[in-house]
Amino acid sequence: MNLSVQLFAGVAEAVGSRLWAGQLPEGARVADLFAELAKQHPQAEAVLRISFASVNQQFAAPDTVLTATDEIAILPPVSGGQDLPFEITEQPLSADAVLAKVRNPLCGAINVFVGTVRELTQGKRTVFLEYEAYAPMAVKMMEQIAAEIEEKWPGTRVAMSHRIGKLEIEDAAVVIAVATPHRAASYEAGRYAIERLKEIVPIWKKEIWEDGTEWMGHQQGPWNPLRPGTERTE
Repeated sequence: MNLSVQLFAGVAEAVGSRLWAGQLPEGARVADLFAELAKQHPQAEAVLRISFASVNQQFAAPDTVLTATDEIAILPPVSGGQDLPFEITEQPLSADAVLAKVRNPLCGAINVFVGTVRELTQGKRTVFLEYEAYAPMAVKMMEQIAAEIEEKWPGTRVAMSHRIGKLEIEDAAVVIAVATPHRAASYEAGRYAIERLKEIVPIWKKEIWEDGTEWMGHQQGPWNPLRPGTERTE
């Protein structure tokens, strides 16, 4: 089927056009469109990772089936997107910036977790890491985690930023901030947030060692992202 897709801002700039016209098989989905765009325009892959599709002027999930008559657009983050509470980014992370997203007059405590790249893992020396994410879904899963936290610890504000791409030793890979009315909840909610992120957010890292490489995904035992959120006690 023939598709006509409107492109905006950074996506249009990276592709070099405000309109993409091409063919996809019948039954193709939004994810297929993004894959085809990235294949044809690899220079646009970075901005496509943080963009969303609009189908008939409604945000569309990656599995949305497309038709030739749909009005389709690819939308990069809107202005002010840097202040969104959940993000996947190739830019260096700032703990202060993530903290600023959750602080408010009603909070009595803010817990900030910063996960960094360490040099030694089980005796192996890491040279650097490469992170990859399914960005649109990763953001949605972060939103789900925040909803779970709000249910368990009412009044909590959550912000999460995860970096992708190549990271050097000591670089921050993830920053999570939780603001709660009371101190104890900030510790509990902060730990819950990072553990759930490891369980359900589609982010992978490639360990580059002195003597080899390995993709690392879920590291908490058998992977079951459909498991209902439970508070960890270990």
